[in-house]
Amino acid sequence: MKKHLIWTLGVLVALAVFTAVGADINGAWKATMQGRDGQTMEQTFKLKAEGSTVTGSISGGMGGEAQIQDGKIEGDTVTFKVKREFNGNEMVIKYEGKIAGDEIKFKTMREGSDRPPREFTAKRAPQS
Repeated sequence: MKKHLIWTLGVLVALAVFTAVGADINGAWKATMQGRDGQTMEQTFKLKAEGSTVTGSISGGMGGEAQIQDGKIEGDTVTFKVKREFNGNEMVIKYEGKIAGDEIKFKTMREGSDRPPREFTAKRAPQS
């Protein structure tokens, strides 16, 4: 009985540590999505987690590379913001994603917009 209790406690502690730190998002992720004009856009996410803080960048889509801001990971959820400039106007896009293995299912929304969120899936890119 005592061994079973110790084993169960060990599993619960390991599970709590994994949940607090979050899923593994380190590396490159690629996503393909529909643009407003119906053309396909591709974005590459380079993500790095240190504890609950997420840093990195996004390239492709609406312009060049943009740095991730206010990045956080809690369990299987990652959130961050990206500032973009388009036709002289700055906009902030919020990202929220659910991590499941080698996929992140994202919802994005532009701050101050009443448009519904865009949804897409990013897949872990093979390491080179």
